[in-house]
Amino acid sequence: MSDASLRTARPEDGEALTLIDVATWSHLHAVMPEPRPPYPPFFDERHAVEDHLVAESDGRVVGYVRLGRPTPLDCNAHVRQIQGLAVAHEARGLGVGRALVRAAVAEARRRGARRITLRVLGHNTPARRLYASEGFVVEGVLPGEFLLGGEYVDDVFMGRPL
Repeated sequence: MSDASLRTARPEDGEALTLIDVATWSHLHAVMPEPRPPYPPFFDERHAVEDHLVAESDGRVVGYVRLGRPTPLDCNAHVRQIQGLAVAHEARGLGVGRALVRAAVAEARRRGARRITLRVLGHNTPARRLYASEGFVVEGVLPGEFLLGGEYVDDVFMGRPL
């Protein structure tokens, strides 16, 4: 990996993380409309500060992974889900995304999870390749689940044991 280091997010990271989301937005990975100002707070009641790991390089946040619970059900508490991953353009291709995925797996395990899952758009080949190389397998596909940029796109569920 580059000279980036990983750490748990801090409240003051919110603005930098919002800017990464805005700069990296694409139908390749996003189902929500393109963000427009004013931007909502990055951290909220559904996305707590402590649910984010960030990559930092030269004192600047260059990426994050969001790790949450797929449902609020107690019977599902043994599962964690990657619910967002973004790397600033200037930090791509340096292993930052892979380091964040590995950190999410380790953090899920530390939190007592037995499984980790994620959802990825079917046409997002680079992300699917990364996840597969880190042990995630396709566990289900919802064909044509999203209409993005005029094209129907599959929603792919991936997971792995911890």
